[in-house]
Amino acid sequence: MSAPTPHPQQHPPVPPTGPQSSFAPPPGGHPQSGPAARPTMPPYGAHPPQGYPVHGYPAPGGQPGVPPTPRKSWFARHKILTGLGVVVLLMIVGASLGGGGDDEPAAPAAVADAGAEATSPEDADVEADTAPAEEEPAEEPAPAPEPPAAPGVGTAVRDGKFEFTVTSVETGVPSVGDQYLSQEAQGQYVLVHMTVTNIGDEAQMFTGGNQQLTDTEGRTHESDSTAAIYLGDTNSFLTDINPGNAVEGVVVFDIPVDAVPATLSLHDSMFSGGVEVSLG
Repeated sequence: MSAPTPHPQQHPPVPPTGPQSSFAPPPGGHPQSGPAARPTMPPYGAHPPQGYPVHGYPAPGGQPGVPPTPRKSWFARHKILTGLGVVVLLMIVGASLGGGGDDEPAAPAAVADAGAEATSPEDADVEADTAPAEEEPAEEPAPAPEPPAAPGVGTAVRDGKFEFTVTSVETGVPSVGDQYLSQEAQGQYVLVHMTVTNIGDEAQMFTGGNQQLTDTEGRTHESDSTAAIYLGDTNSFLTDINPGNAVEGVVVFDIPVDAVPATLSLHDSMFSGGVEVSLG
């Protein structure tokens, strides 16, 4: 009796060592044959044998796997930014092309002439009718009239109940009185001779103390009643004048030596407005 022939499937097949196979067939199975044969995925966690495809890419020298999805470009993934960039670029190009033209702006005179030609005669008449009339220059104000000159020596003037007439003026008098009774001036005496008439209906007292003299520098001087006493009969110190009567008197003023009399202010009393007489 011959020994039994072992069954071919009792012993695992020896994987080929040549370049024809890249890995061993699974146990109990046979490698697929033909051009469409694809390698079987090894168990999870097992290290793939040499030449096995990794992450879907074909192994060197093996069949190609499924091609990877192509990655989109930056411009495709940022369409809005790409569109804005294109618009800005077009604006820059348009501005550079528009600013480099050789055409020069029309001269102001040419523009004015063109506007004048475009205006018809009818329009010109309408514009002339509606144009505001030119304002006439304002008239310069007339100069203020000069005040009338004050009455001078020899002219009768009135204030209140008295009428005054200055008859003469003496200046530069150093003293008044005689060799026995006299008084010297601080500067110079000015003797104003005048006639005073009562034009009222009752008696009125005349006194030199109510009169004032103004020099050419605008300084006002009061009368010197004491010096008038040394003159004797001056009728300028508390003299009553009845209605219709007139007296001749002298009013004395003591002013600086270099002063020049200008005007005289005469009053019938200390409360009256007074009247001015020029002594120049």
